[in-house]
Amino acid sequence: MSELYIGVMSGTSLDGVDVVLCKIDSNSCELVFSCEYPFDDDLKEDILGAINTSTTLKAIGEIDTRLGKLYANYITAFMDHYKISQKDVIAIGLHGQTLWHEPNGEYPFSMQLGNASVITAQTGVSVVSDFRQKDIALGGQGAPFAPAFHQEIFSNINRKTAVLNIGGMANISILGEKLLGYDTGCGNVLLDYWIFYNHGKVYDKDGEWAESGHVSAELLDSMLSEPYFKKEAPKSCGRELFNAKWLEKHLENFPLVISEDVQATLLELTALTIANEVKKTSTELLIVCGGGARNAALMKKLHVELKDIDVMLSDKYGVSSEFMEAMAFAWLAYKRIHKEKVELSSVTGASRDSILGCIYE
Repeated sequence: MSELYIGVMSGTSLDGVDVVLCKIDSNSCELVFSCEYPFDDDLKEDILGAINTSTTLKAIGEIDTRLGKLYANYITAFMDHYKISQKDVIAIGLHGQTLWHEPNGEYPFSMQLGNASVITAQTGVSVVSDFRQKDIALGGQGAPFAPAFHQEIFSNINRKTAVLNIGGMANISILGEKLLGYDTGCGNVLLDYWIFYNHGKVYDKDGEWAESGHVSAELLDSMLSEPYFKKEAPKSCGRELFNAKWLEKHLENFPLVISEDVQATLLELTALTIANEVKKTSTELLIVCGGGARNAALMKKLHVELKDIDVMLSDKYGVSSEFMEAMAFAWLAYKRIHKEKVELSSVTGASRDSILGCIYE
């Protein structure tokens, strides 16, 4: 029997909040309704400030509550708009906003903010969140989690298939008897930062600004020297690595590279680091989702770099490329409510598969 779950996702790009309603049973996850809501500009600025500069416990606590209220308001608006009754929704799957991801430190952790108690108090619906900490406690990377969902919904494709999600970071899922997956590196995060820094735009529409520039081979080589790109899986990354400071460190050696050429080089960096990982596999079909799937210039680069592989949007296979991650967290909530283990240890390196997430009622 199918059940209704809401999924909520705001990624490292901080470009919006995705809310979905999914009809889920043991064999399927169907998108019923979906909507993208804008991220609050002041809150975005404070989150980036907390990540990139020194902060206080008070500031972190306040961001946690502010995010909880933002999510709750959007979920309430979503339910009102689509006339969804709280009694019909089993639970809300909430990723939260990653403030810091440190799975390889002396004391590993991953911190997502977004006060789930605030959300359940306002919406009247149970919330499942804090998915990553259990995996990290079991020795895993705590990311990426999307591969388990990709395996679930694309398992009927009779080809050697990989799924690429391009958000702030990019991650790849190599489907098969043994599921593999990891973050390839930066996705949209540096592209978004650089165009905002130079032009005040939230993102580079269709990669038009990047296409107006020329790739700097020397700058690209400098960026590709990043040790993360040579590291073997399992691995994961976030803004704690790929951020403004990382970019500035590379740019300081190339002061004559003009801004549009930097953007062109960043686009090349994302495309190459993705393509290099795909080429290591026997992939015949690459299914693409996430915000980067809407970047025409990036998709064009991927088609060129992976000319012997069919590169398709997930929409072609009946799954929204835009709302895939939010759907994944609705599905993870279903798994938690039903006390089902999520098969991720082969992806994250955890010692075993486990039940993930905490329930707030």
